[in-house]
Amino acid sequence: MDRYIGKMLDNRYEILECIGTGGMAVVYKARCHRLNRLVAIKILKPELASDADFRRRFHDESQAVAMLSHANIVSVYDVSRSDGLDYIVMELVDGLTLKQYMQRRGTPLNWREAQHFITQIVRALSHAHGRGIIHRDIKPHNIMVLRDGSVKVTDFGIAQLASAAQNTMTQEAIGSVHYISPEQAKGSHVDCRTDLYSAGVVLYEMLTGRLPFEGDTPVAVAIQHIKSIPVSPRDLNPDVPKALEAITMKAMAPELSQRYASADDMLKDLMEFRKNPDYEPAPCTGPMSEDEPTMVVPASAITASVRVPVERRKLERPQEEHRERRRREPDPDDYDYDDEPPRRGGVAAAFVAVFLILAFIGCMGYFLWNFFIRDLLFAEAPEFEVPNLLGYTLEQLEKDKTIQGDFIVVEGPTRYSATYPQGQICAQDPVAGTKVREGNKTITVNISGGEDNMYMVDVTGWDARRALDKLQNEMGLKVRQEDDYSETITQGYVISYTPMQDTLVEKGDEVTIVISKGPEQKQVTVPPFLKAPVEDVEAQIKQLGLRVGRVTEHYSDEYAVGRVMWQSVEAGAQVDKDTAIDLWVSKGPEPVPTPEPTPSESEPLVEESDPPAVEPTQDVMANTSTQTITVDLSNYTGSVNVRIVVGDVTHFDGAVDADMSNSLSRNVTSAGLQMVFIYINGALVSSYPIKF
Repeated sequence: MDRYIGKMLDNRYEILECIGTGGMAVVYKARCHRLNRLVAIKILKPELASDADFRRRFHDESQAVAMLSHANIVSVYDVSRSDGLDYIVMELVDGLTLKQYMQRRGTPLNWREAQHFITQIVRALSHAHGRGIIHRDIKPHNIMVLRDGSVKVTDFGIAQLASAAQNTMTQEAIGSVHYISPEQAKGSHVDCRTDLYSAGVVLYEMLTGRLPFEGDTPVAVAIQHIKSIPVSPRDLNPDVPKALEAITMKAMAPELSQRYASADDMLKDLMEFRKNPDYEPAPCTGPMSEDEPTMVVPASAITASVRVPVERRKLERPQEEHRERRRREPDPDDYDYDDEPPRRGGVAAAFVAVFLILAFIGCMGYFLWNFFIRDLLFAEAPEFEVPNLLGYTLEQLEKDKTIQGDFIVVEGPTRYSATYPQGQICAQDPVAGTKVREGNKTITVNISGGEDNMYMVDVTGWDARRALDKLQNEMGLKVRQEDDYSETITQGYVISYTPMQDTLVEKGDEVTIVISKGPEQKQVTVPPFLKAPVEDVEAQIKQLGLRVGRVTEHYSDEYAVGRVMWQSVEAGAQVDKDTAIDLWVSKGPEPVPTPEPTPSESEPLVEESDPPAVEPTQDVMANTSTQTITVDLSNYTGSVNVRIVVGDVTHFDGAVDADMSNSLSRNVTSAGLQMVFIYINGALVSSYPIKF
């Protein structure tokens, strides 16, 4: 078990569970007991936390990042140290990383969706760059996609510390090296344009479904960022608009002077393209940088299938050195003649010998250079043509190795295809016919999942019944409902849904919709109203946001006239606002009945023949009446047990089929004021007074 789970930091943050691990830190879900909210806490790994200088820079720069406040940047709440742990407290975001989102889609994103995401990323970069903070590690793993389609960039100001702590490319750098800028790969100075290059790589991956450069090692990928130009996005995905391709390639320009000068410039082009898809971004016209000499890279180090620009400068310097060496060769005229007089025949023979020797050396040098040395030093690695694997199954490739040749086949995400039946290879990367060199003989294939063109629809703002009918009955999806409060969405309507719009789905997939419960109802504590004047009680009920229900008057020997003698909700109970409260108000003591006058002595006596007078019994004297008690069963189904109690007498107790009748009625005869209690399945559902 993780040793940090259950730990309390600064007597405030309780760590609940691990939700992610990165190259520098581990991220946990935690609860802030002071503000009673869930947060994310990033704790430095022990090997980095042991460096005092790193901890200091981590703390200082994280404090600066905490000052960032933007809708597309994950908020940093706190930076602290507790029990020897350096940690950052951040906003807990409910969503997927952009990398996870792309992997779930399994195909290149729709260009409109890619443009929507990259615009928000660039807005976040513009805000951070304006405050002097460079991210240095922009990649899909550091971008969160929320349920509503908005994105938030994470790890601002943290990645820039990694270069100070790690000077070599380790295995942990493999995830980031695909997105680093050429200046980062060379260890040169970086500025805001570094983030724009990485953002361009992210946009390239969203549009094409693949990375611009691949290789067996991080070093091989880094060299390609410096020396190579990626395949055009439109060559891989013809649906990409020309303007969006131009924006992508301009952001990914290897030369700083050819790249966007700022995030605002890139954002301007994105907004213009959004208004006008035919918009043509202006190319940069700055001079090419010449501040660094060209690097000679062995062909074996370049392992990805890319177009490598021809650089004639590679040969200029060796040619100059060759000419310089030729000038330094000894001159035959430097021979010292002081020892003996010259002889004509000897001098001529010497000249001829020297000429022949030089000619022989020159011929041998030319032969060796052209046929051995040059080929060894500058010969390109042999190229191999990628075979066509479309239409084959993995079983066929396994049985017949000649189909794939010397290439290694790796299975990628499943894709839906109307062209290739289920189980056949419907896409491959690189495509058939591509020329690749040794070291890059890997083909990623996608297996067809059959024909399926069903995509998630946008049901935001729909009535819940309409959304359920669309998703369940028409699309055949399993719908999981959740309820939540909303200040903007009417009760009973959809707040949000998962997965996002245009995500490929198939029948039987589970989707989630969140239904609005309306604005959150704040609970009200009901005070005691007994013995208080009814006028004051009614005013107090309204002041609390409650409603005055039925007010009835009854005789009472205990309560004075006009005083409350009963309330339908007990004192201390928590109820929602606008709840109705019934009241009984005292009419004072019941008046004493006037006695009947006795017959006077003057009245004639009853003759013996008349029937004898019968004294009325107590039951006859009582003021009885019959009332109908009705129980509403419209909210119930099947067999339910109903019990009707009036006063202390049970008048009905039995099972009722709610599907056959929406209500149950019983006539009850009683006298005076009685309380009626209705029980359904053993639970008290209603109580009220009634006068007989």
